[in-house]
Amino acid sequence: MSSLSRELVFLILQFLDEEKFKETVHKLEQESGFFFNMKYFEDQVQAGEWEEVERYLSGFTKVEDNRYSMKIFFEIRKQKYLEALDRQDRAKAVEILVKDLKVFASFNEDLFKEITQLLTLDNFRQNEQLSKYGDTKSARNIMLVELKKLIEANPLFRDKLTFPAFKASRLRTLINQSLNWQHQLCKNPRPNPDIKTLFTDHTCSSSNGARAPPPGNNPLAGPVPKPGVFPPLGAHGPFQPVVSPPPSAIAGWMSTANQSMPHAAVAAAPPGLVQAPSPAAFLKHPRTPPGGPGMDYQTADSEHLMKRLRPGQPDEVSFSASTQPPNSNNMYSPDDLPKTVIRNLSQGSNVMSMDFHPQQQTVLLVGTNVGDISIWEVGSRERLALKTFKVWDISACSMPFQTTLVKDATISVNRCVWGPDGSILGVAFSKHIVQIYTYNPAGELRQHLEIDAHIGGVNDIAFAHPNKQLCIVTCGDDKTIKIWDAVAGRRLYTFEGHEAPVYSVCPHYKENIQFIFSTAIDGKIKAWLYDSLGSRVDYDSPGLWCTTMAYSADGTRLFSCGTSKEGESHLVEWNESEGAIKRTYSGFRKRSLGVVQFDTTRNRFLAAGDEFQIKFWDMDNINILTYTDADGGLPASPRLRFNKEGSLLAVTTSENGIKILANTGGQHMLRMLESRAFDGARAHAEANVKPAIAAGPLGPIASVSASASPFERSDRIQQPMSLLASMESSRRTDVKPRILENTEKIKSWKSSDISDASQLKALKLPDSLAPNKVVHLLYTNSGLAVLALASNALHKLWKWQRNERNPSGKSSASSVPQLWQPNNGALMSNDVSDSKAAEESVACIALSKNDSYVMSASGGKVSLFNMMTFKVMTTFMPPPPAATYLAFHPQDNNIIAIGMEDSTIQIYNVRVDEVKTKLKGHQKRISGLAFSQSLNILVSSGADAQLCMWSIDGWEKKKSRLIQPPPGHPSTLAGETRVQFHNNQSHLLVVHESQIAIYDAQLDCLRSWYPRDSLSSAISSAIYSCDGLSIFTGFCDGAVGIFDSDSLNLWCRIAPSAYLSSASNDNPFPVVIAAHPTDPNQFALGMSDGAVHVIEPSDAETKWGGSTSHENGGMPSIPSSSALNSQPSETPSR
Repeated sequence: MSSLSRELVFLILQFLDEEKFKETVHKLEQESGFFFNMKYFEDQVQAGEWEEVERYLSGFTKVEDNRYSMKIFFEIRKQKYLEALDRQDRAKAVEILVKDLKVFASFNEDLFKEITQLLTLDNFRQNEQLSKYGDTKSARNIMLVELKKLIEANPLFRDKLTFPAFKASRLRTLINQSLNWQHQLCKNPRPNPDIKTLFTDHTCSSSNGARAPPPGNNPLAGPVPKPGVFPPLGAHGPFQPVVSPPPSAIAGWMSTANQSMPHAAVAAAPPGLVQAPSPAAFLKHPRTPPGGPGMDYQTADSEHLMKRLRPGQPDEVSFSASTQPPNSNNMYSPDDLPKTVIRNLSQGSNVMSMDFHPQQQTVLLVGTNVGDISIWEVGSRERLALKTFKVWDISACSMPFQTTLVKDATISVNRCVWGPDGSILGVAFSKHIVQIYTYNPAGELRQHLEIDAHIGGVNDIAFAHPNKQLCIVTCGDDKTIKIWDAVAGRRLYTFEGHEAPVYSVCPHYKENIQFIFSTAIDGKIKAWLYDSLGSRVDYDSPGLWCTTMAYSADGTRLFSCGTSKEGESHLVEWNESEGAIKRTYSGFRKRSLGVVQFDTTRNRFLAAGDEFQIKFWDMDNINILTYTDADGGLPASPRLRFNKEGSLLAVTTSENGIKILANTGGQHMLRMLESRAFDGARAHAEANVKPAIAAGPLGPIASVSASASPFERSDRIQQPMSLLASMESSRRTDVKPRILENTEKIKSWKSSDISDASQLKALKLPDSLAPNKVVHLLYTNSGLAVLALASNALHKLWKWQRNERNPSGKSSASSVPQLWQPNNGALMSNDVSDSKAAEESVACIALSKNDSYVMSASGGKVSLFNMMTFKVMTTFMPPPPAATYLAFHPQDNNIIAIGMEDSTIQIYNVRVDEVKTKLKGHQKRISGLAFSQSLNILVSSGADAQLCMWSIDGWEKKKSRLIQPPPGHPSTLAGETRVQFHNNQSHLLVVHESQIAIYDAQLDCLRSWYPRDSLSSAISSAIYSCDGLSIFTGFCDGAVGIFDSDSLNLWCRIAPSAYLSSASNDNPFPVVIAAHPTDPNQFALGMSDGAVHVIEPSDAETKWGGSTSHENGGMPSIPSSSALNSQPSETPSR
């Protein structure tokens, strides 16, 4: 809830209290959770109204929130229990014990037993600790003193114990001020208005039909209203009056717009000169501050004033046949909205931004949270291009950026957009840079510009045409907006004035005036002309946090959508000339789970992603028009994007894919494209000749060899600009038939075999310490170091240094790292058991997300180490039983799931040093734990080869299943079993010496692979690659297999001879494999002889398996996201 909404609650509380609505006051206090009325709480405790006491408390805290809350509820329930015993009401006492006090047994079992024993005493005062218990009233007063101390110390009650100070009857005063202002807007203002209702805006009716003097001549200058009825009007609205720019600048800017591109990312080049209206009409009426953002003053009674403030509308200039003038809105109906799911695209990582090509209606640009960009042809479901992130020229980048990359190499796309004609595209990244590509009709991307644009994240990028020159507009965490020449990359302007990171930009033009709206995360909206004179306006956006702005397709109407820090979302239409909110759309949930994104289409409809749905509005109606859940699978706040015609809508899914929704016209268009694709491919197969170069709508189409392999770029045929043009070129294009897709994929599965060191890059990490079997191996989350835990309980940390061969400082097989130790030479060694040697114990390890500490055990206590000093910060969980697996809770780093040697799982709170609960379901020790945040479950695996699923909410067991034995295996399996969730959080990798298998969220096995042929040895370890497309698998004979994560087809086999020296005589094998957090083709092997090897493809091959692997989406994959969450910037993620 925004701060203004919070203040409104306090105003209502004051009003209710003044009007003596006592019960309602306390009900609102409890439901809002904004003010804890200590006096009311004391009265209820002293009266013994225990149900009301707990109900009132529940608005502010729950039993399990923290220690203070637990103690508060315990004291209340204990007093209630003792009073029942004192009345000799044993039945009630037992009821309280079972229903109210038993919840504390899991935290302090001995105390609960002691309380239970009081039932056996004739008088509980026989208990020594309760011997001084007096009468009920004094006991309640003593308890109240303790409760007040606990409440005041509880951080959840901070800032909630004092009612804010403001004048009496403040709500009445504000209403009177609003009525005063409404009276100023009356067509026929009367000296002594008669206010009859607050339900509608006030208006004065003229007597006998006479026209009252206009407000400009008589702005309430007659008799002064009586005090208390119309207090003097001040600037109470969120938009304060501003100094107007020169008339020549402001006139065109605030006047009615010409056509523009439908999305805020592009301000189209201005059309021919249009006579600008005179600024006099605007300037002769001073702007008055409006009311609150949620109030609509553009009603019929005051609309005439707004119209007077707008200059006359010029002739419309049309850019596209698909763009309709405003008066044609009645041509559309809700059936024109794209609501039918017709395509599912598997992107492979979390989609952060999308944009349809401005001319090719079925070409979609996509950016992801691992820095990849893709271009999809949604008609044929083919990925035309894929570019993984890399810095093109690190030497040209600033030192702050280079330093940032060394500390954390992860990077995400914040925004990707097409240029105005689709021949160029821009990508804004979460760290410093933007990259500009050119896009040719053959579907190829070429590097054009790389600009180190901002310090910190680049939060938005757009194209504009000031002075008929194509420019790039960017904004970032450094609180600036910058304008760049799109040809040479030269900086033209820097706009400074925001006091917080700039979240979005919206370039636009009106008549011959070019300008930019910008929004920052403090809620400020500013407008800039292309000069160095600073911002022209300074407004507050609803919600005061993350807001984006966009114009309707014809450029005449301005909208914004934003979400407050409290999760309250606002979709509004603006009256530009007033800086006022014209219309606020309803229909959002109270607390949106993320920043809501929106888009506009057809000059008629709005769409926003909220509550796992897509919600649609008619621009002229504040109520929801319709909604769809797109057949399910959407995230809480999905991202969405219309194509230019509004016939297709792309929306992100929770499984890191994209769904394409279509209306009737969109479905017809895609069916036509499919039909052409099949007919063209069949004709091509029959002719088996190379077609001549054909002219497409944007230029010549490159010929494609008839003998091209399935992974050559036959998909780079230019997609037609419109359906009509596509029909004309259908006979000349060569598109693969979808009916042959599966056959081609089967033929392409030819795994490569690597047996020589020249076929890959392998590095054995230097080690001056005594070698011992590596039992655990991790990359740090930054990708700059590797951490190993050996069987002798000793940790080893290798760090890569930045140098000429490795400018990023990231782990690499081409650069030798340093075996790192702090200056004092300390070693990081685990506590070991007195009864069992470390080599015989099961070890476990977990690394914090910021790489600052590591939690580890080797049969003894669990130790928490500082990664910078190697010092032990604390130890806990002494054996027996010993800890055998560790996993951090995905939502709370203070909660750890600890698998134990005795087959239990302990849910442990580090902060309070307490075991919250114990889970029992396995028969042997725990060997694997994996959380799925999206499914709200924990999956465990054990040495009993069993899988168990637990609910995170109540920790109850939901399901268990033994893993399936291989065909012909005589009995049930046993032995270490590991689990790992795919990045999509719904598919589970299960690893056993007999198999690797993929399970779904119901623990049903989808597919499995058993050792055979050239990989016939037992499996020792397996892990997903960071992009989720591959599975790296180690075998007990030293071989490594790289599998497709979707089909479990073998992409590549690496023989031990490729990375081990011939001097190895003891047949070492990889005990454990670690996947690099950002490089999907790098992995590390922890060996049975104590060595650690880093493995990468050779310089000749960019990925494992060469051309037979996942080339630009040719291979199927389970949708995935990055396994690494990059460190958040100050600006919230889009």
